Amino acid sequence: MGVTGGQISPVRSRERFLLGESVEGSVRGPILNSWMRSRMLGLSPEQTDLPYTDDFDPDSRLVRAAVPVLDQLQTRFSGSQMNISLADGNGTVLQRRFGEPALAGRLAPIQSVPGFVFAERYAGTNGIGLALAERRLCQVYGAEHFAERSQSNACSATPIRDQFSGHVIGVLCFGYPRSYEDPALPVLVRRAAESIERRLMEQSSARERALLRTYLDARLRAHTGEAADDGQVIGLDELTDGGLDLQDQMVLKAKATELICNPQRAAVEVSLSHGRGVTLLSSPVTSLSGVEGVVVEAVLTGDSPPAHHLAASKPTASALGALALAATERAESLPWHLADTSAAGRATAGPAEASGAGGGRPSDVRDGAPGTARGLVLVGEPEVGKYAVAARRRLELLAEASTRIGTTLDVSRTAWELAETAVPRLADYVTVDLPGAVLRGEESADPQADLHRTVVHGIRDDCPFYPVGHRVRLDPGTPHMRCLEGEPVVLETDLQATTPAWMVPGLEHARGILAHDVHSMICVPLLARGVLLGIATFYRAQDPAPFGEDDSRLAQELAARAALCIDNARRYTREHTLALALQRSLLPRGLPAQGAVEVAHHYQPAESGVGGDWFDVIPLSGTRVALLVGDVVGHGLHAAATMGRLRIAARNFAELELAPDELLTHLDNLLVRLDREEEDASATGSDGIVGATCLYAVYDPTSQVCTMARAGHPPPALVHPDGSVAFPDLPAGPPLGLGGLPFETAEVRLPEHSTLVLYTDGLVDGRHRDVDVSLDQLRRALAHPDRKPEDTCRAVIEAVAPEHPDDDIALLVARTRTVPAERIATWDLPPDPSLVSDIRGAATRQLAEWGLDELAFAAELMLSELVTNAVRYGSEPIQVRLIHDHDRALICEVSDGSNTAPHLRRAATTDEGGRGLFLVAQLSQAWGARYTTRGKVIWAECALDAA
Repeated sequence: MGVTGGQISPVRSRERFLLGESVEGSVRGPILNSWMRSRMLGLSPEQTDLPYTDDFDPDSRLVRAAVPVLDQLQTRFSGSQMNISLADGNGTVLQRRFGEPALAGRLAPIQSVPGFVFAERYAGTNGIGLALAERRLCQVYGAEHFAERSQSNACSATPIRDQFSGHVIGVLCFGYPRSYEDPALPVLVRRAAESIERRLMEQSSARERALLRTYLDARLRAHTGEAADDGQVIGLDELTDGGLDLQDQMVLKAKATELICNPQRAAVEVSLSHGRGVTLLSSPVTSLSGVEGVVVEAVLTGDSPPAHHLAASKPTASALGALALAATERAESLPWHLADTSAAGRATAGPAEASGAGGGRPSDVRDGAPGTARGLVLVGEPEVGKYAVAARRRLELLAEASTRIGTTLDVSRTAWELAETAVPRLADYVTVDLPGAVLRGEESADPQADLHRTVVHGIRDDCPFYPVGHRVRLDPGTPHMRCLEGEPVVLETDLQATTPAWMVPGLEHARGILAHDVHSMICVPLLARGVLLGIATFYRAQDPAPFGEDDSRLAQELAARAALCIDNARRYTREHTLALALQRSLLPRGLPAQGAVEVAHHYQPAESGVGGDWFDVIPLSGTRVALLVGDVVGHGLHAAATMGRLRIAARNFAELELAPDELLTHLDNLLVRLDREEEDASATGSDGIVGATCLYAVYDPTSQVCTMARAGHPPPALVHPDGSVAFPDLPAGPPLGLGGLPFETAEVRLPEHSTLVLYTDGLVDGRHRDVDVSLDQLRRALAHPDRKPEDTCRAVIEAVAPEHPDDDIALLVARTRTVPAERIATWDLPPDPSLVSDIRGAATRQLAEWGLDELAFAAELMLSELVTNAVRYGSEPIQVRLIHDHDRALICEVSDGSNTAPHLRRAATTDEGGRGLFLVAQLSQAWGARYTTRGKVIWAECALDAA
């Protein structure tokens, strides 16, 4: 064969592999892994000898179950060159069938005679060996066989499992010419194997039925001629006419199943609901065909369990709730089942004595007092009982996993919970590797290039694995890489006997693992909603039993549950990160330059999700400053976006120099409009806006007066220079969003170096917190007036904030400053235009005293225009004020009693006026107007560095 469709032919790939060249990507993963294992085992492609043994049971349970199926397959492929073989769990061929009988004579003994062992460690890559290694249906074509002798054929093989234990006990393999290849062939192979598995189940059911019949027949013989009213032999479902509820039946089934695991006489006392007492009695029994089993009988009484001639064994620790289905199954359908309650079983009563085929007495129990009820609970073989107990323990672990895994929305913590659940009940060590993108809440475009060790957990602290945080690099062929490439689970059952090929690149590290007696492993991908989130690996060392198929299925189920929780945590992390990024982008990134207060702030998002808390510091005219904190009800992106809209609106309203109560009224109206818009767009799935709270304060350092108003927000804390802490009694006001209700302002005089602390309710309130206690903690934390605002922020958070906040916390600490009286100059004047020149002269002299002669020309022009406008268009009282804001600016203010404000306009060349405000705007860095209770103030600010 040559190169086809861009792929290298299997013949050429095999040649390159044997020469030591890389064939990654040109050979199917399972085949390449098998080739690597074959080379590690030292096998030669020219090897022709296989082990042969005649020490196998030609009439084993597997053979008896498979013979009818093999006969049907031989008939179906009659006349063809199909070679059908049945092998046991070791790879030894037990039966062969040929579509053309003459093939048996033409083929070599190795291909036609039962007894040859085709396990991979002897035969290399072949159908039987690969199916045992991969534990799933496998197909091998021509040159994909490792040995030269097998290159002429293709084969399809699938494992046969014992449905009780899940163990692979055999392989069904079809060998055929490549021309026979058909898409329906793998389906046929799988269905044939399922037929064999069903027949194995039927054999077990027949064995159990034989045990039950032996028991019932023995009882019938033992009770002949005795009185029928001393007791009654019934089934558990009829015990006390349904007096046992489902939970009681489950408990009895659980105890009975554990008794079946021990093939000896025993008695266990069980306490049920409603004060009922039960004694479970187990007795060995042997059927006529020689099957050895155990029968468990219940003696139920309202007072106390009857005496038993055997010493009662210690009750087992837990119930087998997972076997409750046995309570409704008949003897013909399950190997553990309710006893047959037919007339033959209920015809007589008396001592529960029976004898098996060997003449033994399987039960020697005397009946209790009249009125006690006796009933069969379970009958079964000890090995089957052990499988049932193991199944129960697996189901218990899954039930526990549903409550232990996913208790938080943290990706790393969820991965740890998977490991803690699995150790030690499933594995001795567990590692979890996740891509860095998943840890950040994203999807990983290339998991194998970004894999990090996230969890290492085991029965010993000195786990022999790469530590948490290690960058995991995977080599081709490793179980981890195979999981990343799409295999649902990789099971390695014997790491100690022969070092697998995939361990060779990291042999030193592998030796460290093997030195801790690690002998088997299961590697499972963490898949959720089609996204590969990482890999979980389970190792066994202390338990000598290697991992089996049932363990791998349990590991898959645990990994699937953990993957879903990890994906939920990942999605939450992503949304939380987005909301937090939006929240932080909408909050002030830096504090503006202003001289009225020394400010520090702290923002802490809630653990449950970002909310709508915000704060702001807004410089105003006349050296004043506005301080603002608010809280939008709710969490998530919607609350953060609403917060951003409110903060921008509040800043714009503040720029208009609105009074605190007027600003809150505008915010209230805005929120009502936003809420109405949300209601109109409710079809989009929006949750709407519930409301918000806000506290707005304006501090004037020239008068040391702070004007505040609040809308349903906690009042601020005020720290006086002497260290006393008070909470000013401000009018509460309604929350924003109710609409139509008024807000009130309050004025508080703040001495220099006072500290005003504004905060949101997340600091002092909570589901499990007392507000009064939190306020006392806040009071004590603030009683240090000499601290800087940054230190005060830190102390408050440490002393008052909860360790795990369920609401956002916004904290704003402002230490007040004042403008000294010597830096303020004020002149009152009547509305006389002739006095404008006097004001210019007085201002020039004041600037000279302040050392601002360079600004005299600009100040004279600005004052001349502003005072002229006030005299000409305003009304009394007229006042001029100069403020020397140290190191920042010179502020010129002219106030009058009118409410009309001038407007900047462009004057035409023919106009004789209209250029005054234009000159003011050009000479100042900012100018504007604000309204007061007595009129208005026109102000202009000139930067000191402009001099």
